[in-house]
Amino acid sequence: MAWYEETTFYHIYPLGLTGAPQQNDYSEPVHRLNTLIPWIEHIKEIGCSGLYIGPLFESVGHGYETTDYRKLDSRLGTNEDLKEFVRKCHEAGIRVILDGVFNHTGRDFFAFRDIQEHRENSRYRDWYCNVNFWGNNEYNDGFSYDNWGGFNLLAKLNLRNPEVRDYLLDVVRFWVAEFDIDGLRLDAADVLDFDFMRSLRNLCDRLKPEFWLMGEVIHGDYTRWVNEHTLHSVTNYHLHKALYSGHNDHNYFEIAHTVRRQVGMGLGSAGGVRLYSFVDNHDVERIYTKLRNKAHFLPVHVLLYTLPGIPSIYYGSEFGIEGRKEKYSDASLRPCLNLEELTREPNRCLEIVRALGRIHQRESALWYGDYRELQLTTTAYAFARGDVIITVNNSDDPAHFEVPAEGNYVGALSGKKVASDWGKLRLDLDGNGGEIWIPEERSEEYGQPLNLQSVPVSEKTETQAQEGRETRTQSSTEPLSQNIAESQNEDGTETQIQNSTQSLPQNTAESLPRRAAEPKAYEDMTVEELQAEILAKMAANGPVTDRMKQDVLENVYPNSLLNWVKSFR
Repeated sequence: MAWYEETTFYHIYPLGLTGAPQQNDYSEPVHRLNTLIPWIEHIKEIGCSGLYIGPLFESVGHGYETTDYRKLDSRLGTNEDLKEFVRKCHEAGIRVILDGVFNHTGRDFFAFRDIQEHRENSRYRDWYCNVNFWGNNEYNDGFSYDNWGGFNLLAKLNLRNPEVRDYLLDVVRFWVAEFDIDGLRLDAADVLDFDFMRSLRNLCDRLKPEFWLMGEVIHGDYTRWVNEHTLHSVTNYHLHKALYSGHNDHNYFEIAHTVRRQVGMGLGSAGGVRLYSFVDNHDVERIYTKLRNKAHFLPVHVLLYTLPGIPSIYYGSEFGIEGRKEKYSDASLRPCLNLEELTREPNRCLEIVRALGRIHQRESALWYGDYRELQLTTTAYAFARGDVIITVNNSDDPAHFEVPAEGNYVGALSGKKVASDWGKLRLDLDGNGGEIWIPEERSEEYGQPLNLQSVPVSEKTETQAQEGRETRTQSSTEPLSQNIAESQNEDGTETQIQNSTQSLPQNTAESLPRRAAEPKAYEDMTVEELQAEILAKMAANGPVTDRMKQDVLENVYPNSLLNWVKSFR
């Protein structure tokens, strides 16, 4: 049982939160990281005991085009600032993990600069993938090279080169020795070399007990990355998508199927690995923006904190702030925020997150308890984690549950008490509600129940909620992640479930995404065309299973699809 299995993470994108300039002029350091120190107490107060913060190291722009791995970005301050920040986090009982951007560097990185200067004679020419001095690029370097996501700003490192691998491992040694960090989130882990990840895991297991390695993976079979030889966890984008679309579409079958499938793979089961769960982050729209009915903020977060996984809150989303993704910029997803202003008035979303954080800290069943599905319709969902029972409702109307249980239970959020009758609990839930039912003998630990009626809702929030209710019957513009109108479980046993009114297209040539009619660059393709290209390339390499098709159709992120389609040889 490791610390990260019992943690709720808080996620900060520091260049955005501190209001740093979007471009780095490499001038004298500005100590903006120190402005985040007041956030440490806030992170602790809402029940988070882990902080994922990054990117942090010197770069020219958004932070993922690294210039110097051993120097805090000068827009944020100095290495001493980072050392002190981590120390204060540890004093507050908060573990710290940083971004490890090891797939690519920026063009200002010393090795890339040397290639620009010395070309074929550079000793670093093999530090990058497929450097071709017969080619060129939009920067007119007089050579071409592999990149990440179609962006030549991000030059892809050759992780098969022992010098590169040793250099990056030394960087990790430096970070642990200098800053005393507790883990890494590996950027673009879905395209990292597996031998490199094995070397990194071996090093980290020796460097620090329970050092955590979590990877950014969007599509695919997560067990490829999560095992005893590579990473401890990866980002659970499958569940992320199901959580918001399962509410927008009034379709709890999508969420339940996603969980059932992952638990069946050993992801989240008792004794198994735990994926990194989230409802938003620095790359996707804020959950409050994505939800058509803003009242779904409660059941969505009840599920985030209680389904198998390691929950994470992206900075600011605990206040219900908006953030819509723009075509050419993620700046709206990474705003500068003033903590004092945000906490000046009571906030309904904050109260929900604070209460859930307190419950997650106290209930070990939410860390290690077996998952058991108890009741499922399109609008009502009940499951157990050990001896804790969770109920959620995405309908405006009240929901009634009858679930097997013995003894007396108390709602940890509402304080409502209920006793079992002939081996069943009969539970009622308000519209758009959620509750975590705790055995009565443990209920005294929770103090005052959550009273949302006493927390005012702003006029803006009320308007948004009304708009969500008016549009909730419209079809989703996002593809569903699974055809969940099933009649059998994976073990073949029949299940009584309602047919969903929405499902994925059937696996036929007519319903799968169509390839572009005319040849075009991958960068100019739509999401559907990129999906079709990936499926075609898969088919050229061998049989394509339903699960493989599903992984492609679930991925609706253009940059990820672009990176995926280019990965085929």
